[in-house]
Amino acid sequence: MSIIILGIESSCDDTSAAVIADGMLRSNIISGQDVHMKYGGVVPELASRAHQQNIVPVVDTALREAGISKQEISAIGFTRGPGLMGSLLVGTSFAKGFALAMNIPMLEINHLQAHILVHFITEPGVDKSHPSFPFICLLVSGGHTQLVLVKDHLSMEILGQTIDDAAGEAFDKCARVMGLPYPGGPWIDRHAREGNPDAFKFSRPSAGGLNYSFSGLKTSFLYFLRDAEKSDPGFLKRNLSDLCASLQQAITDVLMANLLKVSENTGIKEIALAGGVAANSGLRNAVTEAAKKHNWKAFIPKPAFTTDNAAMIAINAYYKYLEKDFAPQDTVPEARLRFSP
Repeated sequence: MSIIILGIESSCDDTSAAVIADGMLRSNIISGQDVHMKYGGVVPELASRAHQQNIVPVVDTALREAGISKQEISAIGFTRGPGLMGSLLVGTSFAKGFALAMNIPMLEINHLQAHILVHFITEPGVDKSHPSFPFICLLVSGGHTQLVLVKDHLSMEILGQTIDDAAGEAFDKCARVMGLPYPGGPWIDRHAREGNPDAFKFSRPSAGGLNYSFSGLKTSFLYFLRDAEKSDPGFLKRNLSDLCASLQQAITDVLMANLLKVSENTGIKEIALAGGVAANSGLRNAVTEAAKKHNWKAFIPKPAFTTDNAAMIAINAYYKYLEKDFAPQDTVPEARLRFSP
């Protein structure tokens, strides 16, 4: 009998539902929320309201695209955290109601661990290899930057992480300073492709060990731009591409320094990227080049699997289902859910 998992993702501003049958992706539907663009960031109350409006049609579309009826679902996986509490409540409440109505088990999923497991999604007609255990994953997003030792599908250990701002946060805040639209990371990437990464030098802070720090880099960029604009009001407009390229290079250098260090320390040469910033072309190219130089086997997800999506929730739930690791009906979401082993 097939194991068919319905996955629900609602940690931030994307409402997503996906269906995975026996580990094979059948559908992955995502509904974004453009309303936040004019505010320069996600507004939690608006996000939770939009989730309430979107979740039923998104799930319905995912089931229809997968060619699966709700009666065939074996279990439902949902994001328990971390994320915005109001958004998480919508997904958790839907999962509870669906599980009760269909008399099926629930599987609670850690959003960050699910990002890593995108590397085990199998798609019809796509021949793709998966990482072998153990491997190292650089998980980089708007809220988190972590180096993770992945021992098994359900066993992971954080080896290093940011002590202040995440890399994605640094991208977005620097983009805002330059007047770029939200979310700023993709806009910086776009302009960086036309710029000189060596045009300007920004600090590359170290937090010691395998930890990261991006607060100092963000601050040095802000002060540099403020002083340059004060003495030359047209500086930003004339140098936008070079500024973006130089900033992107600085952030990439910081990320890669510890990734190289952890590979050398552990001897592990299977290296993966995950999270929203894994879509950044500068970081993807840096990992690709490092793989050639250091004989790594690199795993870089396609851009559609770097952002928040329910396919990653469903595949994580699939492996938890195999272990019968079900969640009780009194499970509650946690905005600051810890990265548990």
